[in-house]
Amino acid sequence: MDETPLVETSVVASPSEDALGAVDDARTSWPGETEEVGKHRIHVRTTPGPSSATPAVYVHGLGGSATNWTDLAGVLAPLMPGYAIDLPGFGLSAPPVDGDYSLKACTRLVIAYLEQRGPAHLFGNSMGGAVALMVAARRPDLVTTLTLVSPAVPDLRPDPRRVSDIRLPLAFLPFIGRRVRNQLANTPAEERAEQMIRLCFADPAAVPEQKIAAAVRETGERSDQSWADQALGKSFRSILQSWVTVPGKSLWSIATQVQVPTLVVWGTQDRLVSVDRAPRLVAAIGRSRLLVFNRVGHVAQMERPMAVGRAVRAMLDEVQAGQW
Repeated sequence: MDETPLVETSVVASPSEDALGAVDDARTSWPGETEEVGKHRIHVRTTPGPSSATPAVYVHGLGGSATNWTDLAGVLAPLMPGYAIDLPGFGLSAPPVDGDYSLKACTRLVIAYLEQRGPAHLFGNSMGGAVALMVAARRPDLVTTLTLVSPAVPDLRPDPRRVSDIRLPLAFLPFIGRRVRNQLANTPAEERAEQMIRLCFADPAAVPEQKIAAAVRETGERSDQSWADQALGKSFRSILQSWVTVPGKSLWSIATQVQVPTLVVWGTQDRLVSVDRAPRLVAAIGRSRLLVFNRVGHVAQMERPMAVGRAVRAMLDEVQAGQW
């Protein structure tokens, strides 16, 4: 598949892959453990790397988990250790005790984690990208570099292709919502996992069988969590609220406050957040560059982990040389 950048906005160079790890299709996750972060208990998956290097911290998107970063974390492991967070109520993390799933609450959680861990190269995808953007704007002292993969910036296009199941929008309506949610909950894990893969990947047929099997297992585990629907629903509403807030408090405005070196990555076939938003975001962030891949969907870090890893490596080299 073509990994050539389609949009050349201050194009990121592609250095040698010698210092990068290989993509292991058989690996579906890294080991993890539960950590105390303030009032939260969150599950964090750890990728080993040079102990002297600034670590990477990875933040997943809506309905995702730390496993969304497995391949990219492995590619970058020779450069830096990695810590992939399951946000409260997602993956293997317990729900927040106060029931607050807002972007602001997630931002506070990531800041608290970085305060404990120390400054890091911060990565965020989709909802996690919006959170990472807010963290970098608020606490630049904790963010060495920022990598945003299809961040959930405002995009209110009414398009039925943006949902994994056409019934999903009805699940949040009064009266009929509960019945629809029950119907969705009874959808087999295999079907729900396949729906999500079709939504997020440009070419679902290219996803290795082991990764599909892992997605099915994770979907099944999530169906057993009593808080899963609430986590998804409240997080989704928080994203929508951030898209319709007053201009001075919008993510576009927050982006103008980000001054750390930033790499923005997008796919031309992103159904969830249009690549058309990418140039505006890069224009808003002071020290940013854009990398857009053809025939890639919403999760470039999963679809093109080696290519994204090369771009991150190039960013680190240029930042160190004072050229970013």
